[in-house]
Amino acid sequence: MATILIADDNKQITSILEEYAKQVGYDTVIALDGEQALEIFYSTQTDIILLDVMMPKIDGFEVCRQIRKTSNVPIIMITARGEDFEKIMGLDIGADDYIVKPFSPGEVMARVRAILRRIEKLDDQDKQVFIYDNLKIDIDDYSVAIDNKNISLTKKEIEILWTLARNSNKVFSRENLLDSVWGYDYFGDSRTVDSHIKRLRAKLDKVIHDNWEIKTIWGVGYKFEGKK
Repeated sequence: MATILIADDNKQITSILEEYAKQVGYDTVIALDGEQALEIFYSTQTDIILLDVMMPKIDGFEVCRQIRKTSNVPIIMITARGEDFEKIMGLDIGADDYIVKPFSPGEVMARVRAILRRIEKLDDQDKQVFIYDNLKIDIDDYSVAIDNKNISLTKKEIEILWTLARNSNKVFSRENLLDSVWGYDYFGDSRTVDSHIKRLRAKLDKVIHDNWEIKTIWGVGYKFEGKK
């Protein structure tokens, strides 16, 4: 049974999310500020985190940064304003997803289930390392290297690259990638895929890789194309 860490200073929200989580069979632990969230994370086995951005003592962004130093546990950021810069920042520092208040508790649980299913699917795959030319992706420790140089990518960027690379020359539409990588029928704008691809390419292009690329197929989507 999975355990969810719910971190939010609004007790009404934590109570509602805790009730819904228990209805679908999850255990829960509650944190009402950022310091408590980190204390619980370091002392309790948690499988996924629902993390509010605006919290006392330590905000959700800093909590996410601290957790990402040692763990790839899935993190869904919760933001009250829904500002684009908050969403981008959350994704850039390693959050798996974001959701905007006010939200449907049922939708939150659907996203939790989808992320946990996707992780189980990744864990069940026989081949955990992908190598092509000078590219190496290790999904066990979420690392990517080009010419043996580690490339610092977020979890979502690694999962997008893994999905495209393991299906070389297959074209993925934005909707295909949302379903494969986010693991649910996305409730927001599919352009989030474009922003992830743009940041992913910028990081990969810091190291020469003449024999492969993430190619845009105009009007359709993206694919990993090998040139060897």
